[in-house]
Amino acid sequence: MATTRDDASQATKEAAKQAVDSKPVEWLARFGLVSRGVIWLIIGLLALQIAVGGGGEADRKGALRAIASKPLGHTMLVALLIGFCGYAIWRLLEAVAGHRDEEGAKRWVKRAASAGRGVLYGSFAYSVISFLSSGGGGKGDNTKPATVRVMSHTGGRWLVGAVGLAVLIGGLVIAVRGVRAKFLEKLKPLSPAMRTTASVLGRVGLVGRGLVIALVGWFLLHAALIFKASSAKGLDQSLKTLAGQPYGELLLGAAAIGLVSYGLWSFIEARYRKV
Repeated sequence: MATTRDDASQATKEAAKQAVDSKPVEWLARFGLVSRGVIWLIIGLLALQIAVGGGGEADRKGALRAIASKPLGHTMLVALLIGFCGYAIWRLLEAVAGHRDEEGAKRWVKRAASAGRGVLYGSFAYSVISFLSSGGGGKGDNTKPATVRVMSHTGGRWLVGAVGLAVLIGGLVIAVRGVRAKFLEKLKPLSPAMRTTASVLGRVGLVGRGLVIALVGWFLLHAALIFKASSAKGLDQSLKTLAGQPYGELLLGAAAIGLVSYGLWSFIEARYRKV
């Protein structure tokens, strides 16, 4: 029985290896990167709109509403859904059989990161499905009510704190990746002009996105530390809180430029990434 299970496991891994190296998965990955670029570009533009005194929601739901309001918005949302599914599938296959150029613990760390990205963009796909099924209605950021529910249970405070710390550290890691610019190693050979463009957009985008994510993590961690769930904030409320600080418009504007840059960087990655 054990041998049969081992054989089945090996067959699954071999199938995953073949899939992750296949052309269909490559195109799913590239389409997914385009979808990632679209959502972050729109979130960045919405944040910029708030920075100059406009309204709106600078988060995933706000971006979906902005897309839905355009001509062919429903078609664009379906395309976005396919892209997120493609991105999630690619990353999950990487988690099973990818990063074979790495060895030992480093391979497993990268596979775990791929699994996390796959789950994250799977949740993005679920958000689009929920948005479409509700006709674009429903509540926006549910970070605060979710935090209230979790912290109402025994040990919930520590769980929220652990998640907040993980998000904070994850955001800072993304920002450091932007500073180090090792992301350029994942691209195909580029012309000098395109390499410069990719370097600037990648650095600004990753640093900006990383710091914004770290800000969300800090609000979650702070809510746990002071045992006050109402202090937790999602992306939209975190950015609006930033806008309320001294020189907040400038800080939010800088964050918005970072998110827009990340969206544009995603388009370059979709075209030139080695998949």
